[in-house]
Amino acid sequence: MTDQETLGQAERICQTLRDDDDGVRREVLTHAGSRWSLGILHALGVYGTMRHAEIKRQMRGVTQRMLTKTLRSLERDGLLIRREFGEVPPRVEYELTPLGMGLLVRMSPVWTWVVENVDDIRKARRAFDSQVEQKPSWQVPTPMAVDSEVP
Repeated sequence: MTDQETLGQAERICQTLRDDDDGVRREVLTHAGSRWSLGILHALGVYGTMRHAEIKRQMRGVTQRMLTKTLRSLERDGLLIRREFGEVPPRVEYELTPLGMGLLVRMSPVWTWVVENVDDIRKARRAFDSQVEQKPSWQVPTPMAVDSEVP
């Protein structure tokens, strides 16, 4: 299938979605674009059922609060299962659902693409940054406010 055929197929699928699904679409895409969400899904997909502390060790740099928040969000969307055991001390385990595995499998080619192209991305960034540094400050483009209103 060509790139154009793939894009056409994706557009046809998008056209079948109802307008009231927009919030759900955006929220699930947030998972797909979140390094913590995908990292958690990846860890569970590769290593299987894990406890909170085990996931945290895999996710270098994540805070306790962010990990808990992300796990709850993934559970709410049906991408993972949280199991509590009535033990002392408390034991909780997380496991990927088939829905979560489906997202992970579809995102893996994106990760592969990034790894394969990281050198080209760095080269492009250096070229861009050097052009910006050579321009007078009044010529450097500034990011536009997306949701600002013009009076």
